[in-house]
Amino acid sequence: MARWTGEWLPGPGDGIGTDPEREQRWRGQGFGLPENGVGSVGSGGARLVGFLLDLAIAGLVTSLFMPIELQNPAVMQSYNLWAGLVWAVLSAVPVSFFGFTPGMAAVGVRVARLDGASMVGIWRAVVRAVLSFLILPAAIRNIDGRSWADRVTGTVVIRMR
Repeated sequence: MARWTGEWLPGPGDGIGTDPEREQRWRGQGFGLPENGVGSVGSGGARLVGFLLDLAIAGLVTSLFMPIELQNPAVMQSYNLWAGLVWAVLSAVPVSFFGFTPGMAAVGVRVARLDGASMVGIWRAVVRAVLSFLILPAAIRNIDGRSWADRVTGTVVIRMR
């Protein structure tokens, strides 16, 4: 009988670690990805830095068009809303067509589909952006280094260099 936790929380008696043929030696091995170098699974640190760079870029782009008035809560609330929308567009549009955001490009990672298609596609990119906005689904990763956002959309974040 399958456990409700699936592969996220394997426990005793689930067979993992007992069969040398089934044992995984590196992240992404089960998908045929290399152990390191181009095409290997991107690190969590690179993903985090890329996310933070995208947030900073969204804030800078928004500040070009809106004033930042720290003493005026109404203006700051509007600024935060616009910055969030800029971030959403910055996260979904480039990923759907190119596979990476500006922050991801800066740290050398990109999103790839597991089925080998060249473009991530708009629905996958939007779902990834929504789940990244919620933070927790993007932060929790399995043994392959894939987040819930990756698992839902059939993608994996890989190294570009």
